[in-house]
Amino acid sequence: QVQLVESGGGSVQAGGSLGLSCAASGIISPSTQMGWFRQAPGKEREGVASISTYNGATAYTDSAKGRFTISQDNAKNTVYLQMNSVQPEDTAIYYCAAAPGMYGVSLSPNGYNYWGQGTQVTVSS
Repeated sequence: QVQLVESGGGSVQAGGSLGLSCAASGIISPSTQMGWFRQAPGKEREGVASISTYNGATAYTDSAKGRFTISQDNAKNTVYLQMNSVQPEDTAIYYCAAAPGMYGVSLSPNGYNYWGQGTQVTVSS
């Protein structure tokens, strides 16, 4: 049974930094497409960053480029999202997602089979 557990959310002031972690268990595939998504109140869920556990390829949404970094520690089965220079518009619930058996990266929520419970990130101005 695949489980994804996010941690690291919280409150931070604009311009600050916050790191999120996603611990995965139960994934047997040698390649998994992992993604970080977020959903603000009244808005659709959007892809923030994605990484391939196969070759480390990454993808970012435009608003995250240069500020956020997605990384992985395969030995710990954990994916991270380091968020720097956060802004109030980054406030949302952040979700980790996994698509075992996929070799690429994707910012679309379609195709991701498993989701974490989400962690709240609040950025104050």
